[in-house]
Amino acid sequence: MCLLLGMGVGSVSISPGDMIAIVRSQLGGAALPERIPAITASILWSLRMPRAIMAFLVGASLAASGAAMQSVLRNPLASSYTLGVSSGASLAAAAVILSGFTLPFFQGYTLALAGFAGGLATVFLAMGLAGRFDRNLENTTVILIGMVLSLFVNAILTLLTAFSGEHLQQLIFWQMGSFAGLGWTNCGLVAAIALLGTLALTRFGRELDLMTFGEEQALSAGVELRRVKLAVIALCALLTGSAVAFAGVIGFIDLIAPHVVRRLFGSNHRLVIPMSALFGGSFMVVADLVSRTIVSPAEMPVGAVTALVGAPFFAWVYFRRRRGERRA
Repeated sequence: MCLLLGMGVGSVSISPGDMIAIVRSQLGGAALPERIPAITASILWSLRMPRAIMAFLVGASLAASGAAMQSVLRNPLASSYTLGVSSGASLAAAAVILSGFTLPFFQGYTLALAGFAGGLATVFLAMGLAGRFDRNLENTTVILIGMVLSLFVNAILTLLTAFSGEHLQQLIFWQMGSFAGLGWTNCGLVAAIALLGTLALTRFGRELDLMTFGEEQALSAGVELRRVKLAVIALCALLTGSAVAFAGVIGFIDLIAPHVVRRLFGSNHRLVIPMSALFGGSFMVVADLVSRTIVSPAEMPVGAVTALVGAPFFAWVYFRRRRGERRA
């Protein structure tokens, strides 16, 4: 339903029946009905469909990653962003934007690949530093190292932004997230990563269930904590890095979706992770719809829309947790 809304609502409204006819004409070679203008078919197939599908895939990737990270680090406010994915991706993207560097054979993917590499590099650097200080990768050590590294990278990013000059608007807009200009090729790449990453995280459902009760209980049940943590965090970084690489930095989806899903479906991670992906994808499609229609013909960064919902939600989760700790 959310995908249909994302594809059908806009400056030109397209009914579900017309969508089916357009898709049949594009995929099966069927004749386009006379009632549907060619420009409408082009808007749906070339702009709205890939944009809505990409929004769903990015939201699904972020939500599945957030659900796993909250469990593996036993922190309801944790996410891959906590370990520096957004900071590293933003810094790498800023370097590309300011330098004008392009890859020889992948000019159109230079920014995306730079963001992807920067996000993954920051996470693996955080995990490497945490491993040197604590061989058992205690949760507090991982979170602390990730936060310190994120602050350091953000400081460098702030300096670059301050001297960005004519590139300031492009840099800020990328950091706030957008799905504008993304096509079918982008969808294919992100879809492969989102599907494989979510399925791989789901296979760790039993281990994540046990880790939710504490590391000692998980160890006594035979969970190899270090191996599982490294594998899960690497998968989360892969999912988040691919999302950030193509859409920019979009926060709070990875926080909101897992909490809503756990309240509706319980805490079994074999259900929580895929349902978080579905909820997060649907939420992102709606957020993108709001971002491109509420101030039409202009467009808001989708990260601003998710932040307007996510920031109060973040505060609610935090203070609710504090009240629970005081009562205990």
